[in-house]
Amino acid sequence: MSDLPLQCKNLKEQVESILQLLQQEPTLHSQDITPVQTSLTKAISPKFEIVFAGAFSAGKSMLINALLERELLYSAEGHATGTECKIEYADVDKERVVLTFLSEVEIREQVVYLCQQLEFKTLPNINQETDLIDLLLRSDKVIQQEGGESKSERAKQAKALILLLEGYVANRDRINTVNNATYSMEQFNFSNLKEAAGYARRGSNSAVLKRIEYYCNHPLLQDGNVIIDTPGIDAPVEKDAQLTYAKIQHPDTSAVVCVLKPASAGDMTKEETELLELMRQNGGVRDRVFYIFNRIDETWYNTQLRQRLDDLINGQFGNSNKVYKTSGLLGFYGSQIKQTSQRDRFGLDSVFAESIKGLDGKEETPQFVYAFNNYCVNSGKLSTTKFRVSVNGYETPNQNYVRILGDWGNELIEKLIQDSGTDEFRTAITRYLTEEKRPQLFKNLADDLEDVCIKLKKHYQSVQRNLDSQPQEIETMKAQELQRLNQQLQQIGKEFSEHITEEVNLIINNSCDAFETDFKQLQSRMIRRLDELLDTFSVAYAYRRATISHPRNATAPLIAILVEAFYYLANQLEDILVESSQQVVANYFQRLIDKIRKSEYYRQLYRLLDNDGGIEQEIRNLEKSVTQALVSAASVECDRFVRESPRFYDEGTFSIYQFRQTLSQTSQGYDAESIVEAEPAIRQLLKLDFEPKVSQTIRKSFRQTINQTLKTQLLPMADQQADEILQQYPQARAYLEKTLQQEAEEKIANNQRLLSVVEENIAAYNSAASSINSCLQSMQLYDHLLPVIDDLFDPVGKFTNNGFVISGIEQNI
Repeated sequence: MSDLPLQCKNLKEQVESILQLLQQEPTLHSQDITPVQTSLTKAISPKFEIVFAGAFSAGKSMLINALLERELLYSAEGHATGTECKIEYADVDKERVVLTFLSEVEIREQVVYLCQQLEFKTLPNINQETDLIDLLLRSDKVIQQEGGESKSERAKQAKALILLLEGYVANRDRINTVNNATYSMEQFNFSNLKEAAGYARRGSNSAVLKRIEYYCNHPLLQDGNVIIDTPGIDAPVEKDAQLTYAKIQHPDTSAVVCVLKPASAGDMTKEETELLELMRQNGGVRDRVFYIFNRIDETWYNTQLRQRLDDLINGQFGNSNKVYKTSGLLGFYGSQIKQTSQRDRFGLDSVFAESIKGLDGKEETPQFVYAFNNYCVNSGKLSTTKFRVSVNGYETPNQNYVRILGDWGNELIEKLIQDSGTDEFRTAITRYLTEEKRPQLFKNLADDLEDVCIKLKKHYQSVQRNLDSQPQEIETMKAQELQRLNQQLQQIGKEFSEHITEEVNLIINNSCDAFETDFKQLQSRMIRRLDELLDTFSVAYAYRRATISHPRNATAPLIAILVEAFYYLANQLEDILVESSQQVVANYFQRLIDKIRKSEYYRQLYRLLDNDGGIEQEIRNLEKSVTQALVSAASVECDRFVRESPRFYDEGTFSIYQFRQTLSQTSQGYDAESIVEAEPAIRQLLKLDFEPKVSQTIRKSFRQTINQTLKTQLLPMADQQADEILQQYPQARAYLEKTLQQEAEEKIANNQRLLSVVEENIAAYNSAASSINSCLQSMQLYDHLLPVIDDLFDPVGKFTNNGFVISGIEQNI
């Protein structure tokens, strides 16, 4: 955009100053400043990009030509190209065109894609002339089979392929293999914009151009306005369509002219609906959307189509004041033939000279001439006017056209342009861009920034009230602190109790990772020890123990061996469970003490008592009690291992089968050898009995015992200790009285420092807001001024005001 008013020169710095004040406040960090930043960027950007988007054949290019009253852009029935066209302002003597070509790789990708869509054999090398000619012939055949190049989707794809291949052949020397080649119009030896635009408009040339940048002189393009013409959202090459969707969402896009087809189709397509949704998601566009229902002339001849369009506009676009009905074809060419006369047959020999040349020497009829004749006779637009027009069947369309304009001249042309709606749209968008655009951008910025300013002000006031309520005299502050002492002790006790409850719940809910790791270690040690005991169990040793216990006997039964084994295994496992339990408890209580030491209530307790109120000693005492309880529980748990499992002797189980097999083996003789030989079987028998018992202990029963022990021991201790802390009020008061003098002096001095900083920040805010307001006033936006903060401080310098502070104050209070 052109230079900003003098009052807005430092707008960016002033807005960023307010945002910086906001970011200094920890409690306001969640405030989304993206809308402000987006609005600011739009307000100060030197360019204002207006993207024309829509489906193929919607008439985007023709509408742009009509707006600028110059034939710049390629426009054809059916799909156009995947070229993005950018049109910017230039002085009359600096008009130019910059052309950027697709690379050979990109062209090949598009050829392959179109061949796949047409179910052709893909072309491996577009530089092979025989294959290229074959593709051209096959594409032309498709168009003939479909009845014309715009009669079906398949025909349009075939036409797109023909243009792409012809464009590649015609411009092969200008196209790089991998990189995009860019040329100025001077490199093409074009002397003016018209020649360059004529080259770029040719369908085959346009097909191989990636980007066209026009720099032309038109008042609509002043003030940084840039018009962007994009490929159709349903382009035959998907990548081209994605280019449009990406541009719609790009932050540089400031406004969208959405050219819709329902005027000719009757309903919106899926792609058009998706386009509208994407526009609404771009915060940089907001409500800067113009809805253009182009090709409106087609509804003049179809009452049902006209009614459906009216219903659609009233139903879905009734809330917008930027809805327009246009015929870009009639509007653009109407503006072109205004400069013609009978001498050049009203443009047939000038404007349409190229399009009327037939292959067989006969004169073709331009599309505009058909549309013009139809307008004159069938549209109903002239029925209540003075124009009495007829189309004679014995004359050609071109002859009728020349005769009608010869009779009525520019008056009829003016009526045509008026009915086309392009003048109305041009007037509206010109008014918006020259009168409304800039104030609206600044209004959006002010509205977005106002929310930030109000939140800052409310925050300042809230915190300042707290600061203002603080005592200003040392003795008063000391008295207040002592009054709060009982409440502080009670709060510390409460927080300690809640902390212990939370820690216990973490254990019960298996949510303490460190504790879970320790308990899994206990489980692993028990399992490993059981495996070691079973692998090393000696039947011979157990046999000797059994016979020693009964000196009168020279032999021992299998049952005696099992009894010795049960006692041995149970006692050994008890040692491991006791040792592991002690380690689990020791680790848990050490972590608990570490967490307590890091807590805020622990720090506060030291501040008030100069000690921890006996918390650590109580925790250590409790650790001993919990350890003793779990050692006893471990002994009881493992003592039960001496008894066989309840189902050990059940019929049908593998254990009773193994027992019988082992008994059968050991009962073959009366000496020790028959028992010792059955050692593997006895070990297996012991494994069948002990594994389920140990698993039940380490996976269920003993974990429940630990949970219950910690809960029943820790929770009562926490409540009791909270009460003990409260009972230490006398000691806390005596200690606090010694330290309050210095604390009070420091706090009052800190409050005074904070007030000084407040004044600086208030001044910075007011300076920024006032500067922004001056800018808004220059735009006549008096209803959107930002709030400023009045002089809030007591003229006599008392330590009071009505509430504006900066970051960190709340925490210090």
